[in-house]
Amino acid sequence: MNRRAMMKPFFVAALCAISITLAACSPADKAKPAAAPIGAMLDGSSIGGPFTLNDEDGKRVSWDQFKGKYRIVYFGYTFCPDACPMDMAVLIQGFNKFAEQHPGTAADVQPIFITIDPARDTPKRVAEFTNAFSPKLIGLTGTQAEVDVAVKAFKAVAARGADTPGGYLMDHSRMAYLMDKDGKPISALPVDKSADAVAADLALLIR
Repeated sequence: MNRRAMMKPFFVAALCAISITLAACSPADKAKPAAAPIGAMLDGSSIGGPFTLNDEDGKRVSWDQFKGKYRIVYFGYTFCPDACPMDMAVLIQGFNKFAEQHPGTAADVQPIFITIDPARDTPKRVAEFTNAFSPKLIGLTGTQAEVDVAVKAFKAVAARGADTPGGYLMDHSRMAYLMDKDGKPISALPVDKSADAVAADLALLIR
């Protein structure tokens, strides 16, 4: 609220009374403050960088091939029992909500899932995982060394965790990076909040 206007109510009332265009004094005409993103802003950071991995068909894919598109990048693994499926569900639901309201803009956004467990996540396995969420979601895998390059570039956390009867778990960070058309970081989308929060941030941050 404008504090100067509050300090001089009589002057404001007089101006409104003598104004030819009464609508100029209407509160509806005052500029509304822009909404703030819910997720953490990453602009200006050194997150992101070149890598080359394999897509779900086994074809080589480089980071530069996505140039000209906004990118949403999430690091996880398909054998994850809880966090990865939950985060991906919220992320894709939020993206779909955004796409319904902004179909033209959404066409310029590419969601990407990068496995941190290439020993088990073959292209076929990654395809099964990503297709369960959206045909638009691209899954990437590769050798351990190739995955390590991507993990390091995005400053993600990925390490083998505890052994379980079914194999082993992976310790990893849970962040959905929103990157611009040049591959520079914009924000961490709020997948820990809700699909609506993700959709709201996408609508606010993607132009």
